[in-house]
Amino acid sequence: MESIERYLLKIGEHEVELETGRLARSASGSVTLRCGDNVLLISATGLENPRPGIDFFPLLVDYEEKLSSIGKIPGSFLRKEGRPSDKAILISRLIDRPVRPLFPKGYRKDVQIVATTLSSDQQLQPDTFAIFGASVALGLSGLPFEGPIGAVRVSELDGEFVVNPSYEQAEKSDLDIVVAGTEDSVIMVEAGCKFIPEDKIINAVEFAMQEIKKQVQAQKEFFAQCGAEKQEFIDPYDTSEIKTLVAEVCRDKVYEAYHQFDRDTRKELLNTAKEDLKTRVNALQEDHAIKKILEESDLDFVQEEFKTLEKQIMRDMIINESVRADGRKYNEIRPISCEVSFLPRVHGSAIFTRGNTQVLSSATLAGPGLVQELEGVDPQTEKRYMHNYTFPGFSVGEVRPIRGAGRREIGHGALAERAILPALPPKEDFVYAIRVNSDVLESNGSTSMASTCASCLALMDAGVPLKTVIAGVAMGLIKEGDKTVVLTDIQGIEDFLGDMDFKVTGDREGITALQMDIKIKGIDLAVLKQAINEAKEGRIFILDKMVETLPEPKKELSKYAPRIETLKIDPDTIGGLIGPGGKTIKGIIEETGTTIDIEDDGTVHIACSEGDGMARAIKIIRQLTLKLEPGMILPGKVVRTLPIGAFVELAPGKDGLVHISKLAPRRVNTVDEIVNIGDEVVVKVIGIDEKGRVNLSLKDVSEEEKEAARTDSLL
Repeated sequence: MESIERYLLKIGEHEVELETGRLARSASGSVTLRCGDNVLLISATGLENPRPGIDFFPLLVDYEEKLSSIGKIPGSFLRKEGRPSDKAILISRLIDRPVRPLFPKGYRKDVQIVATTLSSDQQLQPDTFAIFGASVALGLSGLPFEGPIGAVRVSELDGEFVVNPSYEQAEKSDLDIVVAGTEDSVIMVEAGCKFIPEDKIINAVEFAMQEIKKQVQAQKEFFAQCGAEKQEFIDPYDTSEIKTLVAEVCRDKVYEAYHQFDRDTRKELLNTAKEDLKTRVNALQEDHAIKKILEESDLDFVQEEFKTLEKQIMRDMIINESVRADGRKYNEIRPISCEVSFLPRVHGSAIFTRGNTQVLSSATLAGPGLVQELEGVDPQTEKRYMHNYTFPGFSVGEVRPIRGAGRREIGHGALAERAILPALPPKEDFVYAIRVNSDVLESNGSTSMASTCASCLALMDAGVPLKTVIAGVAMGLIKEGDKTVVLTDIQGIEDFLGDMDFKVTGDREGITALQMDIKIKGIDLAVLKQAINEAKEGRIFILDKMVETLPEPKKELSKYAPRIETLKIDPDTIGGLIGPGGKTIKGIIEETGTTIDIEDDGTVHIACSEGDGMARAIKIIRQLTLKLEPGMILPGKVVRTLPIGAFVELAPGKDGLVHISKLAPRRVNTVDEIVNIGDEVVVKVIGIDEKGRVNLSLKDVSEEEKEAARTDSLL
C-alpha cells in the first residue's frame, strides 16, 4: 500500500489540506482537498498510448456535483443525479481552459480530469479549488503538464480585495473575478462585475497573481515531498519533410489567398492550393518517407502542416505588414447594423450583424412563477433571467444534426447572460421572469459578444427598463518573439490561428463581464492591460451603433406581453386561497386565464394578457382573502332582512348584520324603509364579537367614503 502524503497551505485566509495516497489510487494522480467542511476529490488519468487516428489532444474534464455532499436527495423522478447542471458544466470549462494550453504540441494521448464535490458547506465556492486541485493531480500523475498553475477568485469588500470569497461575500461585492495562471503569466480570466472600471480589474488581477505564485510554490514543495516526476514528451513523428513539401507547393498560393480580403475568394484560393498539394502527395513514390509516415501514423499531417503554414502567413501579415486577413486596422471594428421589432408576435426582438456574424435574439416575459428552478450544490435555487444560446450548423455552412446545447453553447450563453444581469431592474420594480433566445444565423467570430448586443436590444425592444445599454467586443492577440499585437473585434480565423480570445462587456462607465482564454503559455500584465483598455474603445464604438437604432428601452411593454398586478394578502389566508390540493387556486387560473404566483409573505402576482381575466382574478382573490377588521368600509349587497336589521354580504361567505339602529341617522321603524334584499350598499365594520359575528353600520359612512368604496368593489 502506498504511503499517504499530506501538505498544509493557506489560500487567502483559508486553511487547505492536500492529501494523496488514500483515495482513487488507480488514477495516474489524485488529491483530496479539504478546506473546513468542504472536501473535493480531484483525479487525473492518462492513457499510455494514443488511440489510432486521433489528430488532436483528447482532454476531457468533468466536474461532478454530488447532492449527498449537502445532505440532499435529488428531486428528479429517479432520485439520482442526471445530466450535469449548467453550473457544473461551467466549472468543467473553468478547469479545462487554463489546463489545455499547458500540454505540449503533438501530445495525443487521452487525459481525463474528474473533480468531485464530496462534502460542501454551501459557503465556500469550489471552482477555483477545483482548478488548483486539477493542477495538483496532474503534477502527481507524471503527465507532461507544463504547470503547475494556481487559481483564485477575487472580490472587493470595504475597499479591500478578498481571496476566494464565500457565496455571500461575492454577492455583496460589485467585483467577482477568477484568475488562473502560472508563476509568472496569466492564462485565464473570468469575471462578472457591476460596472467596474478597467483599472480596478487590472489591480484585481495583479493581486490574484501574488496568491497564484504562493499556490505554485506550494505545489512544487508537495511534488518534491511525494517524489513525483514529470514524463518527458518527445513527439514520435518527424514531420519536417512534410512541412518542407507543403511550403514548396503552397506558400505562394496561401500568401496570395491571405492577401485577398474577401472571405469567399480566399476560401476558393485555399481550396485550390489544397488540391495541388493533394496531387503532389499522391504522385510521390510509395517508398517515399512522407508516404511512410502518413501510413504508419494514420494521421493527416499534410493537413496539419497546411494549417501551420496558414497560421504563419496570417501572423506574419499582422506582425510585419500591419495587415489583417480582411484588410482592417488593428483597432478597427467590422461594419455593424442593428434592427429591432423584427418578429411581430414576440415580446421583443433584435438582429445584430457585425461583418459576417449575425445573431437574432428574442425576449419573452412571463410571471415570476416561471423562473428557472435550480438544483445543485450551489446555494442559488432559482434564476430569474435566462439566456439561451444556439449555434446551428448552417451558421458556418455545415450540415449537422440539431441537438441539445453543448458545453460551448452553455458557456457562451452564460457569458452573455452574465453581461446583461447588472443592467436588469431589481425584482421589486420588475417582477417578470425573463428569457432571451439568441440564435446564431451566421458566424465569423465573436458570436457570444454579438449575442450580448442582440440580447440587450431585444430586452429594450420588449420594454424591459434596463439601467443602461450593454455591448461586448472580442479582442485577439498575435505574439511572435518580442513582437505583440492586440486586435479589436477578431474574426473567426484570427481566433482560430491567434493566441488569445478576450471578451469584454459593459457600458460606457465600466465592465459587466470578462472572459479571457490564452492558447500560448500565458501573457504578462502589460499585454492584459493594453487589451482591456483597447476593448473599452471598441465597446463604446459598438454602443454608439446600438443607441442609433434604439436609444433607450421602450416605454410600454409589447401588447402581447402579459401584464402583472401585485396584491398583498394576509399570510394567514394563503391556505384558503390555495385550497385543498391546490383546487381553489387552480380553479381561479382556469376560470380567468391568468397565472398566479403566491409568496410566503402574502405577495400575490397575477399575470394575464387580457384585462378582463386580470380584473376577474383580482376580484376573486380579494374576496377569498378578505379579513374583516373594525373600521373597514366596504361595499356589499343586502341578502336578508329581519325586523332587527339587514344582513349584508361583503364577499362570498362573509357577511354581517346592520342593526336597525345603524341604518340611518334618524329613528327607523321598519328595515324596508331604508333597504331591501338585493340593494347594493356601503357599510362600515364597527365590531366583531368573540364568536366572529360581524356588526355593520350604514349610517356611519360619509358620501365621500361611499364613492371611494364603490370604485373598489369586491362584488
